[in-house]
Amino acid sequence: MTETADDDPEEGGEGLTYAETGVDIEASEDATAALLEAFGSDLRTEYAGLVDIGDRYLALATDGVGTKLLVAEAIEDYSTIGIDCIAMNVNDLVAAGVRPVAFVDYLAIDDPDEELTNQIGEGLAVGLETADLTMLGGETAVMPEVVKGFDLAGTCVGLAEKDAVLEGEAAVGDVLVGVPSSGIHSNGLTLAREAVTRNYEYTDPFPHDESRTIGEELLRPTRIYTDLLEPMGDHGVRAAAHVTGGGWTNLLRMGERRYVIDDPHPAQPIFEFVQTEGNVTDEEMHRTFNMGTGFVVALPEDRAGAFVDETGGEIIGRVEAGESVEIRGLSLS
Repeated sequence: MTETADDDPEEGGEGLTYAETGVDIEASEDATAALLEAFGSDLRTEYAGLVDIGDRYLALATDGVGTKLLVAEAIEDYSTIGIDCIAMNVNDLVAAGVRPVAFVDYLAIDDPDEELTNQIGEGLAVGLETADLTMLGGETAVMPEVVKGFDLAGTCVGLAEKDAVLEGEAAVGDVLVGVPSSGIHSNGLTLAREAVTRNYEYTDPFPHDESRTIGEELLRPTRIYTDLLEPMGDHGVRAAAHVTGGGWTNLLRMGERRYVIDDPHPAQPIFEFVQTEGNVTDEEMHRTFNMGTGFVVALPEDRAGAFVDETGGEIIGRVEAGESVEIRGLSLS
């Protein structure tokens, strides 16, 4: 259970924020905006860049696994992070209404390790199969003077008919349908790692499920949402949000509207654990993590029921005039 919006963090320790652990979302967004301003962009959605190739768009998205890699390194289990690498890229394309078709990976490492790279490859293979992607190649760069440990990232290419790309703008009166996450996914791990290691080791049993360790729970792979693409096209979805960095404020990427979340998916136990151990406020949790919902779409009310039936999602709220996200007693902007 998360605390109410008016509550202070629990007593007994300094409350953590994402910025204090080294990741300032606003500063990151400002830096990205400055980079784009330097060279411009011909055509860009909120989640992918598009190139007009005649009758279709070619789309590109790039992302990495982030500091989740450090959890994998700590417990020497690299078998799922390849799935995360695929997921974080393809889900961005899905949020634009684009079908991913091919992928390349980039592994930077200080010292080649056959077991590590084999496990990463196994995860990539699972992700590729789940997303129905082709691996076109990749690069392994050995750079001991540049990286300590390793980093894993990738780039995904997609194709879409021009009328398939989402409008990207939710309309007042639309219904919001949320699809559950599989857990913490691949953002906010800098905060989560700092929180859970205050009193525990990654190898300790996870208090909410002692058949798993804390490290294993943090490493649950990111859910891949490519199965939503066809229903999104069939049922008139106007805009979508991949709930990653920035947490629930990602809904504001669907346009300047007021997103009222009446019935969100429940947050998995890992979020309660992180919040309690890190003494983290409700607002910080919802600005950082998906809190149980990994993907949200906005569509006309009369189309929502069919979309829910086909996808297993649930109606979680509605779109109103304004510019905020209203959830669990919080108002995020």
